[in-house]
Amino acid sequence: MTHKNIIVIFLLSVLFTACKDKLAPVQENALQPTAVTEALPHDTDDPSIWIHPTDPSKSIIVGTDKDTDGGLYAFDLKGKIIAKSEVLKRPNNVDIAYGLLVDGKKVDVAVTTERESNKIRIFSLPDLKAIDNGGIPVFEGETMRDPMGVALYTRPSDKKIFAVVGRKSGPSGTYLWQYELAGSGKFATAKVVRKFGTYSGKKEIEAIAVDNELGFIYYCDEQFGIRKYKADPALNDNKEMALFGKTGFKADNEGIAIYKKTATTGYILVSNQQANTFMVYPREGAAGNPNEYPLLAEIPTSTVECDGADVTNINLGPTYKNGLFVAMSNGMTFHYYTWDLLQKRIDEGKK
Repeated sequence: MTHKNIIVIFLLSVLFTACKDKLAPVQENALQPTAVTEALPHDTDDPSIWIHPTDPSKSIIVGTDKDTDGGLYAFDLKGKIIAKSEVLKRPNNVDIAYGLLVDGKKVDVAVTTERESNKIRIFSLPDLKAIDNGGIPVFEGETMRDPMGVALYTRPSDKKIFAVVGRKSGPSGTYLWQYELAGSGKFATAKVVRKFGTYSGKKEIEAIAVDNELGFIYYCDEQFGIRKYKADPALNDNKEMALFGKTGFKADNEGIAIYKKTATTGYILVSNQQANTFMVYPREGAAGNPNEYPLLAEIPTSTVECDGADVTNINLGPTYKNGLFVAMSNGMTFHYYTWDLLQKRIDEGKK
């Protein structure tokens, strides 16, 4: 090894150590994960939970490996990799919906953003096979594209499925585009039906979540707050309903997960990314005001710099009787937590 190479390696080591030291440490009282997935090759970013139709204990977690030669990976409930998609060009976020009609059959799907191709990609579940004929371009005609966040809305009245897509940057008022998904022959298709979304300009909009039953979209305007809109494009209503979570975050407000205790109640969990905690708000809002979201608790977790998260209330078996919370962590993994761990902290932290 040459003297020059030794110097380069030393400088890289110093840089890595400096960056590592900037990360917030996991708190001593942080929740310990029930399970941790096998590590992915590059960079985990966002997970989504698919519920098996007949045996919930066979449900899987689908997560993104964010790199130029990344992809979607499926994990079992022990964290073992059980499937992988074709190679994708920097997949960012992912979400799941049930019963998209394609080629005369109802198909459960995972939809991910493919940043380097400016597309969304659609895969059947649980096999992670592409059904999009190579991908569907998004934000066409725009100079700012680079898709990042995605969340799926299934309209209760007719079961139509819509993808809400965010990007690295965009104009306030039309930052988010909403696409109606459908089938054409053997492939899934998408057409834009709505453009909306206020943007502060501070950083970016990546984390998006949809509450199907209540009909709301939530998204994180990073370093500014969490915004709420109606989900159904047929309502033709692009007015912002609420803005909350403007205080208490160390830097970025990131991944959003919605836990449903009943048809109308539960919790909205938002990653306080640089603090390694999750902020918890009431899904139903405050008493008498469904658009007011007081902080109920802040839960320290063992996830480091969490980008994305998902949660379910479904009984997935003895380990996850009241549901599963999954969150991305630095180290190229996803952490699983039995819901009971979080519920206990919420009960302790309620004000």
